[in-house]
Amino acid sequence: MTMKKKILQRSAALAVMVFLLCVSVFGAAQETAPSENGGTEATDSIDGIVTEEAVEEVDLDKLVDENAAVTIASEEKNQSGQNDSKESQDKKEEQKKEEQDSKEEQKKKEEQDSKESQDKKEDQEKKEDQEKKEDQEKKEDQEKKDIMILFTSDIHCGVEDGFGLAGLYQIRETLKKQGYETLLVDDGDSMQGDVIGLVSKGESIVKLMNEMDYDLAIPGNHDFDYGTEQFFKLAGEASFPYICCNFVKEDKLVFDPYIIKKVGNVKIGFVGVTTPCTLITSHPAFFQNEKGDWIYGFEQDETGKKLYTAVQKAVDDARAEGADLIYLVAHLGNQDECRPWTYADVIANTNGIDVVLDGHSHDTDQIVMKNKDGKEVVRSAVGTKLNCIGYSHISSEGKILDTNIWTWENKQSVPSLFGFNNKIVEDADRIEEEADKAIEYQIGETVAELTINDPEEKDSQGVPVRMVRRAETNLGDFVADSFRIHSGADIGLSNGGGLRASISKGKITMKDLLTTCPFNSDTCIVKLTGQQILDALEWGARSVPGENGGFLQVSGLSYEIHTYIDSTCEADEYSYFKGVSGERRVRNVKVGDQDLDPGKTYTVCSLEYTLLDHGDGFSMFDGCEVVARNYGIDVQLMSDYISASGGVVGEEYADPYGQGRIVIVEEKPEN
Repeated sequence: MTMKKKILQRSAALAVMVFLLCVSVFGAAQETAPSENGGTEATDSIDGIVTEEAVEEVDLDKLVDENAAVTIASEEKNQSGQNDSKESQDKKEEQKKEEQDSKEEQKKKEEQDSKESQDKKEDQEKKEDQEKKEDQEKKEDQEKKDIMILFTSDIHCGVEDGFGLAGLYQIRETLKKQGYETLLVDDGDSMQGDVIGLVSKGESIVKLMNEMDYDLAIPGNHDFDYGTEQFFKLAGEASFPYICCNFVKEDKLVFDPYIIKKVGNVKIGFVGVTTPCTLITSHPAFFQNEKGDWIYGFEQDETGKKLYTAVQKAVDDARAEGADLIYLVAHLGNQDECRPWTYADVIANTNGIDVVLDGHSHDTDQIVMKNKDGKEVVRSAVGTKLNCIGYSHISSEGKILDTNIWTWENKQSVPSLFGFNNKIVEDADRIEEEADKAIEYQIGETVAELTINDPEEKDSQGVPVRMVRRAETNLGDFVADSFRIHSGADIGLSNGGGLRASISKGKITMKDLLTTCPFNSDTCIVKLTGQQILDALEWGARSVPGENGGFLQVSGLSYEIHTYIDSTCEADEYSYFKGVSGERRVRNVKVGDQDLDPGKTYTVCSLEYTLLDHGDGFSMFDGCEVVARNYGIDVQLMSDYISASGGVVGEEYADPYGQGRIVIVEEKPEN
């Protein structure tokens, strides 16, 4: 027998003995238990149940084996439970480890994110420090740089003429490379005047000016020629601001009166002003409501005081805001017809202006005159169609060193001659080509140039002097003839201000006609008295030998202008004709070969602008009988006239000074 079995057998015997003892106690209790009838009832003794022999008969080996089996099973069960518990514990420990690993990984990630965030913050701080340093260096560098203000005026869609916008762009880029800070300013009348403006109603010009990065502009009178609504639309599309201190709607300013540009340490104030003549030199109806009441104005009155006050207030306000210098960006000009609103009138009646950058009259005069305080003021004008570019040189300390113009006298443009290849060249070429495709077809030819300029006289810059607004020209004769002959009227009239470009000798295309007459104006036929015609001629000739856009080129009519007699024409606050107060300078007026009869009625063909809409202030036609309204577009009448003449503008128009229909008498005849 093995040791283990002996131990189990003893354990089993001990268990039996304990069992017998329990049974014995239980039996004693049973012997004294009460009966149901209240007595006691004897029970069998435990000794009778379990005898020693029974104990001895127990098969201890079997019992031990069975007990061993139970014990082993119990041990196995305990072992299994221990195994399960161990596996559960292992799983918990593994889960705990995973959680610990996850926490450590999360911690590492947070530490990494924190480090990256700190690195980014440090990088950002370094970047900001670098930017601040660069800004400071730029500011310090800028403060050391001189400033060049470039300015244009009366471009009239001539984006590829003269210097061209591409040439202007090249000049500005060159100045930047030379170390200058630059500003670019326009004095008005950029959107109208040629085919590319006409076909896009000015939109293509504004796009090009945006490409040029203009810093500011003012409205010129002809910028309204497509209507005020279209102008406001274009001004909204511009990437630069329009300013004007005297353009009002119902007495409220339409634009800011001034703007201040800080360049380095210099604050430059720009004040904008536009001629009140705009009301009659653009289409008067554009500035009125449906009832014909004026809703827009330009601070006009007969004395000029309202305009001077508006300019002075803007100048004073800009100074009060800190402007070191004041530039008046003006579209005023020097024409007699615009008095008392010329640049000279404004300078003489204001103070605080340093330089006047002026346009409108297409001159190139560089003038120095005194303001009302006796201080000298520079006035600079830059002609038209980019034949000149203006500049004003300012030192880094804010001192104006020079204001003048660069001039290009050649017919071939600068970009074409020098083969410029910049972003403006491509855009300008594309816009020109698109416009040309629609109108580049031949109508006829001319044996001579039909001109707006004096073929001999030039200004101090070598630019031909315009003649069509102060004297007869062959182009004026041709246009007035086309109106009269096409309509069959007694008289044809053409205002000199409506003829914008000469027509070269040779082929004539529709583009040529539209370039000459770019307003797309309607004509009409009316009946006028001889007196109305006399008043109109007197009004048109009031500025000779100076210019006037209302100067009348004529057909079927001839007259003399005695310039030794000062004009006595009177105008109202809107520059409308009011009357003639004294001696007349227009004399010897003939219709055909007969003296004009003031009491007789004549048929006249001209633009509706002139005869019906008070254009150029011609109010003496009010109440006239209208024979035909919307008779035809001006260029169509011209085209038809060329076709009716066999497609040739002939020798009768060869003399640039015309056919002697308008004679200038400079000295009083002796008799």
